[in-house]
Amino acid sequence: MQFKDVIGQDSTKQRLIQAVAEDRIPHAQLLVGPQGNGKLALALAFAQYINCPNKHDNDSCGVCSSCRKYAKLIHPDLHFTIPVIKTAAIDKPTSSDYMTKWRQYFEENPYPQYEKWMNIIADENKQGSIYVDEAKNLIHKLNQKSYEAEYKVSIIWLPETMNITCANKILKILEEPPTKTIFILISEAEQKLLSTIRSRCQLIRIPKISDIDLQAAITDMAESTNTNPATIARLARGNYFMALEIMQNDELRSYNLRQFTSIMRNGYGRKLQEILTWSEEIAGIGRVRQMGFLKYCGEFLRENFLFNLKEPDLIYMDEPETDFSKKFAPFINEKNVIYLFREFEKAYTDVSMNGNAKLIFTDLGLKISKLIRL
Repeated sequence: MQFKDVIGQDSTKQRLIQAVAEDRIPHAQLLVGPQGNGKLALALAFAQYINCPNKHDNDSCGVCSSCRKYAKLIHPDLHFTIPVIKTAAIDKPTSSDYMTKWRQYFEENPYPQYEKWMNIIADENKQGSIYVDEAKNLIHKLNQKSYEAEYKVSIIWLPETMNITCANKILKILEEPPTKTIFILISEAEQKLLSTIRSRCQLIRIPKISDIDLQAAITDMAESTNTNPATIARLARGNYFMALEIMQNDELRSYNLRQFTSIMRNGYGRKLQEILTWSEEIAGIGRVRQMGFLKYCGEFLRENFLFNLKEPDLIYMDEPETDFSKKFAPFINEKNVIYLFREFEKAYTDVSMNGNAKLIFTDLGLKISKLIRL
């Protein structure tokens, strides 16, 4: 991965390049930002740049032995830590157990998504974590001498998924890092990290990809699917993964809209039996899809509240969503929008913690039936 392969983010690229030029590379960095903005791609491009012996024109050369190994994620001094799952066959899983699948996934899309990764390594009802054995393995590897590179690089993707025992062990090595070792943590929920871990890292906030940069990146693909790249870039809101999803899977967005429409109409009509039927259907689609649906609902609520302001530049909807919102938006107002949003957030948290899906969605439907009439 070279800097030129990372979509946009020019100011962050320049900051990282400048740190190398001034020989002021922090031993630990925390890259924080929303999903799909290229945090991981930036981290890998930075690591490759640091260890490239022939860097020039503000980028790694891309052709030396080190760069070629980085491109395939097989450099012996590059260490990935990722969320994994326990199985009957693997009781104490580490990233090494899933590295072949991770390399394949990253090769397909260097802007990975947690839910998609879970779909690859598990059924939809599993939640990934970084376990204590991962920390033990990583500490052992990093305390060894480098094989080839000047710097050993540890990239921890989604450190917020570390369990507390693992987090405390990682904290210790961050406090006393081995020489010539760089840690890059990639987070989408920094508030879930131990404050002591955050304090040991240089914080770099990575913004969303600009619409202009995202549109340029997807133009060729969008044209092959007969969709407007400018429209896709707006709908994706700076998220490259979402842009790919919009182009490849219109049906999922349509499904989410249908289910949102159903619960809002049945909630307004206070149709208890229909609400129960709806909750049973949603309970059966799997935990990862449930979380995706609830995230969609929260975003779509925001769009409908803004729809009332008649500011088209602030709204990100496709045509079917816009048609529905013309009649629905007036029901989302100052009296209920915050409460509705909180209920969807609560349901998301409960689902993510493996709560009973049928009870969660039944409760959500009943709460909506009260709030939608405010």
